[in-house]
Amino acid sequence: MTAPYLGNPKGTIEVLQKYDFVFQKKYGQNFLIDTHVLDKIIDAAHITKEDFVLEIGPGIGTMTQYLAQAAGKVYAVEIDKTLIPILEDTLQGFPNVTILNEDILKVDIKKLAEEHNAGKPIKVVANLPYYITTPIIMGLFEGDVPIASITVMVQKEVADRMQVGPGTKDYGALSLAVQYYADPYIVANVPPNCFMPRPKVGSAVIRLTRHKEPPVDVKDEKLMFRLIRASFNQRRKTLANGLNNSPELSFTKEKIQRTIEACGFREGIRGEALTLADFARLANALADTGDPYP
Repeated sequence: MTAPYLGNPKGTIEVLQKYDFVFQKKYGQNFLIDTHVLDKIIDAAHITKEDFVLEIGPGIGTMTQYLAQAAGKVYAVEIDKTLIPILEDTLQGFPNVTILNEDILKVDIKKLAEEHNAGKPIKVVANLPYYITTPIIMGLFEGDVPIASITVMVQKEVADRMQVGPGTKDYGALSLAVQYYADPYIVANVPPNCFMPRPKVGSAVIRLTRHKEPPVDVKDEKLMFRLIRASFNQRRKTLANGLNNSPELSFTKEKIQRTIEACGFREGIRGEALTLADFARLANALADTGDPYP
């Protein structure tokens, strides 16, 4: 197998010039040009030769080369068809890599894991476009996909949001959703000069290790997430008003108020003060009171 030779400005520029590649703003393309960051990502993902790795958005194949050296199999899903000839070139010395020219949101990842990894949990590694980070991560968690971990480069602000707790300005629906499915750990902060072209904001590598079992016991998962969304859609409102105003819920105002009191929450509390366990308790209490959906 060829040794990785991308991951620095010189190698990246040579490849881009060879193919006259034009960056596509709509795909949020920022290629990594720092080998130290690449090493940190591979180390943080704990990849071994036993692993099947799904890479989302391989770009010109920089991180793919590092993944191929460490993993048993790598499936690299790239939406930009103009990058496919480049990937076929940069990855030709890596026989354990398969390139798919697809939109990751339309790929049946569960089927991929069943066919190529005997249904065992896979590891996801990606330098994610900022504009589509949340749909990709939540799609992986909610899609019944067997996942061991997700190690991704994201906007620093988004990484912060994933791992904070109640009472902070970054705490919200994404924090609770991620923490319900996984244990988040920020591996490294990455400045803009580690990319080509340079993004306008800082980035961070975050590892999301999938929980074997959810950290809270909730009777109706969908109801809990409806409550969470309702609480943060109007985060300056009280919890009671947020739930009462939500089109996703049809409980009466009185029932909402009684249930909040029965759960022991103080009067006038806002959703941003509740933990994941609090939302699970509230969902369980409301689930016992009848049909919650309009």
